[in-house]
Amino acid sequence: MAAMDSIQHLLAEGDALARSAADAALWPRLDWLDRLELHLPDDPAHADACLGAEVAARLRALRDTLEARNRTLYAALREAIAAGERQRLAALLAARGAGATPPDAAEGFDALDELVAGVLSLPLPGAPAVALGADMVAYQPTPARHVLDLLRRTALTADDVLVDLGAGLGQVPLLAALCTPARARGIEIEPAYVAVARAAAAALRLHRARFDCQDLRHADLANGSVFYLYTPLRGALLAELLQRLRALAAARPLRICAFGPCVAVLATEPWLRVDGQAQPHRVTVFKAGPG
Repeated sequence: MAAMDSIQHLLAEGDALARSAADAALWPRLDWLDRLELHLPDDPAHADACLGAEVAARLRALRDTLEARNRTLYAALREAIAAGERQRLAALLAARGAGATPPDAAEGFDALDELVAGVLSLPLPGAPAVALGADMVAYQPTPARHVLDLLRRTALTADDVLVDLGAGLGQVPLLAALCTPARARGIEIEPAYVAVARAAAAALRLHRARFDCQDLRHADLANGSVFYLYTPLRGALLAELLQRLRALAAARPLRICAFGPCVAVLATEPWLRVDGQAQPHRVTVFKAGPG
């Protein structure tokens, strides 16, 4: 009985959401679609047997309607961004409170990642051309809530250049170019990933986002003021990269932001000092500079 009440409530919510075209309705739509996965089996025959054919059909129809509405919104946001208008996206992020408070410690991705994926519309990369060597780490995207938290805390200005070391598909530089006045640069060794990031930047006309296909051990880092690492390297290669950053910091102030296992390594470096308070499962910001 409780299960059927839950399904009826889900149907009523879905019907109401299907009637709303407001941008802010994106968040309850995404929440509804997420909860739907708990109730609607993937296999249609199984869904019909569990819920009844009529109920299952209504849920599938609502799912298709809400997903189509999301796709329409994402397309409109991309068109606005390409035209130089960011306020619609900013209002959506504000409605979610994105970046306004510390992100939760839960692992994995959430509704913010759905929005970012829809807006950036990153195509699937081609086959990798570079085999990962010892101490190289496979790419994994930073959850969007942590990227937005990073951008809020660093308060990047037009004088800043954010450099993502091991940028993968380019989400961090793309979001920095979308949400701040800074220039952003991604350095990535895999050509297939760089091609995806460049295509996304071109489609959205994010001219302040640049992507270089380079090995971090040899890339020119001279123009960066803020560096981001989601553990792109480990062991000897990470130590070599940190020595390069230390040489830069001997000449001018830098901020180095880290996420993932490399945070513990950076915390042992005597030339780095934590800006604020380090917290588990949150980007840690370090400061460095002459003296």
